[in-house]
Amino acid sequence: MEINKGKVKILVIGSNGLIGQKVCELIIINKNIELIAASKSANKLPLVEPFFHYLDISNEFEIGRFICAHKPSVIINCAAITQVDDCERDKDNCWKINVDAVQFICIYAKQYNIRLVHLSSDFVFDGISGLYVEEDETNPVSFYGLSKLEAEKIISAELEDYVIVRTILVYGISHFMTRSNLMLWVKDSLEAGKTINVVNDQYRMPTLVEDIAKGTLELALSEFSGIYHISGDELMSVFEIANRTAEFFNLDTSLILPTSSASLNQIGRRPAKTGFNLNKARAHLKYSPRSLEEGLLLLSQQIDAFNANYKK
Repeated sequence: MEINKGKVKILVIGSNGLIGQKVCELIIINKNIELIAASKSANKLPLVEPFFHYLDISNEFEIGRFICAHKPSVIINCAAITQVDDCERDKDNCWKINVDAVQFICIYAKQYNIRLVHLSSDFVFDGISGLYVEEDETNPVSFYGLSKLEAEKIISAELEDYVIVRTILVYGISHFMTRSNLMLWVKDSLEAGKTINVVNDQYRMPTLVEDIAKGTLELALSEFSGIYHISGDELMSVFEIANRTAEFFNLDTSLILPTSSASLNQIGRRPAKTGFNLNKARAHLKYSPRSLEEGLLLLSQQIDAFNANYKK
C-alpha cells in the first residue's frame, strides 16, 4: 500500500499483537514511512527486528523517555488487555494497561504534538440495539468495556489530533501462529475431533485483521480525526460464524453445539449484539471489508504457507 504523503515516522505500540503485526507489515513496505515498533515482550516479527524496541507502557517515565528520544509523527496504540474474563479477574492490571498507559501516552503526544491513533472495541456498547454509529451512546457491560471507554474519554479530552478506531471480533494469522482467535480455535478443535460449545445469542461482525490494519494505517496518515468504526460488514451469531468456518474447512459441524451465554457462566458479561454502521469509514476511506468467505480463504492460504515454510 503506497500513500502519497511526505516521510512520516510512526510508532506502533503493541507491535507483537495481531493488529500490531499487520500494521507493521504494511508500514515496512511503504517507503514513505519510518517504523518504530515497540512491545513489552520479545519481538515476534522477523521483518520488524531492525526497528524493534522494548517498551513498558505501564511506566510513565519510560514512555516519556522513549517518545522524547524517537519523536514520532504518529503513534498507533494497539496495546491492550483484551481478554474479557482476565479483566474482571485482575481489574488493577486491566486499568493499568488499558487506561493509565493511555493517559501517559496522551501526556507526551500532547507535549510533542504527535497524532494518536488508538484501537478500541465494540464492547464500549451494551449490545441492546446493535448496528451502532460512532455517535451512539456508550454503555459497557464489562470491566473490559469500561476500561476501553475510559481510554476513549481521556483521548478525546486531552488531544485534538487523534483517531479512535473501534473494531469487532478480529481474526487472522499472526507470524509463527503465536495468536489464536475464534476461527483458529474452531478449526483446531474440530480437526482434533473435539466437541465445542458456541454461543448462539451473541451477534458480531467478524473482522479480517488485514482489513482493520489497512483502515487503521490509512486513518493514521489522513487528516481525519474522531471516532471511526472499522469492522466486517456481515452481522451473524457467533454460532453461525463457527459453522461457516467449519463448512469452509470441510469439518464436522455436528461437533459445534449451540449454547446460551448464560450457560457458559463467564466472569465478564458480553454485549449481545454489536454490529457497526460503516458509512463513515466507507465515505472517508472508501473502506470495503472482505466477506467472511474471502477472509477465510486468505486465512487458509496463510495457514498453508506457514505449514509449508515452518512445519516439517
